[in-house]
Amino acid sequence: MQSLDPRAQPPISGASGALQPIPVLNVAAAEVDRQLHICNACRYCEGFCAVFPAMTRRLDFAQADIHYLANLCHNCGACLHACQYAEPHAFAVNVPRAMARVRLDTYAEYAWPPALGRLYRRNGLTLSLATAAGLGLFLALTLAIKGTLFPGPLAGNIYAIFPHDALALMFGLVFAFATLALGMAVRRFWREVSPPSEEPARSGAAALEASRAVLQLKYLDGGHGEGCNEESDRFTLWRRRFHHCTFYGFLLCFAATSVATLYHFVLGLEAPYPLTSLPVLLGTAGGLGLLVGPAGLLWLNRRRHPEHGDSAQRPMDRGFIALLLLVSLSGLALLAGRDSGAMALLLALHLGAVMAFFLTMPYGKFAHGIFRSAALLRFAIEKRQPDRLRMGGE
Repeated sequence: MQSLDPRAQPPISGASGALQPIPVLNVAAAEVDRQLHICNACRYCEGFCAVFPAMTRRLDFAQADIHYLANLCHNCGACLHACQYAEPHAFAVNVPRAMARVRLDTYAEYAWPPALGRLYRRNGLTLSLATAAGLGLFLALTLAIKGTLFPGPLAGNIYAIFPHDALALMFGLVFAFATLALGMAVRRFWREVSPPSEEPARSGAAALEASRAVLQLKYLDGGHGEGCNEESDRFTLWRRRFHHCTFYGFLLCFAATSVATLYHFVLGLEAPYPLTSLPVLLGTAGGLGLLVGPAGLLWLNRRRHPEHGDSAQRPMDRGFIALLLLVSLSGLALLAGRDSGAMALLLALHLGAVMAFFLTMPYGKFAHGIFRSAALLRFAIEKRQPDRLRMGGE
């Protein structure tokens, strides 16, 4: 096995023939490199998930390879309990934990602007809650100064509190920033990890396969259909179910907003909409999904065995979950109290939570979903290309 210190290896020749130093891996990436060399020699877990077939296409692992494989890992924990080289063995192989530490580096390294990524990495939970509270308080104070914080029943007419154009401008800017930041991050990630396509005719099939894997959360089944490991080596599908509630709850809420936009600009129908209207039904179903899913994920996060992940990620994980819970709880409370005198206050708190979610979205677990989708697309493309090493089963 090669030395784990890249500085101990001989230099390599560049395109011009000049000797160039091998890039030095950071501590987290070097540990993944060490463990993957052991896994490549064993290959017992090759059928568990996409990580191991992708691993067998490589004899050495550059920084970009390690980021790619780390984001391909779904942290189901199955390989840890199957591994004969896990602790107390001297090799101390723990792929889920090693990969989780690299993913934390991914969020900060590819974030745009980089300073916000580093800040969220260190203070995810505090920053999320403080942003939501600060924005909600700001909006509530604005209404109090205008004398409209408790205007009396308004039959759910939110535009009597915040004009439509003001809301559209405010959230348009926030959404544009989040989209730009996510786009810049995933663009850089993709440019570093994507392989040259040798069979462009199959790119459509690869995209379809990757999309199915994302929508089905395919690799949260542990590689055998029985699910993930949480607090022990017992398999459970609850993590996959709670992820589905969260993912599709978010999509339903996005659909509700899209349909309401269509109603307003195309059909000329302005809010408030009846409880039986499509925007309200979609938003209610999405809100319930974003209540059940994040609550379940928080419960699993608190119970999960410490060997199954990286404890340093918990503030980031819980910050994202807390924001989703705030968005869903405040949204459902606003729907329930939209005909009451407290609607303006409920609206301010809900808008603050939603704005905080979008502002922090590019720097935490939402970005992790984007990076993972890109990694799954790369895997789907890569497996359709010739395998030079012919070491794996795919």
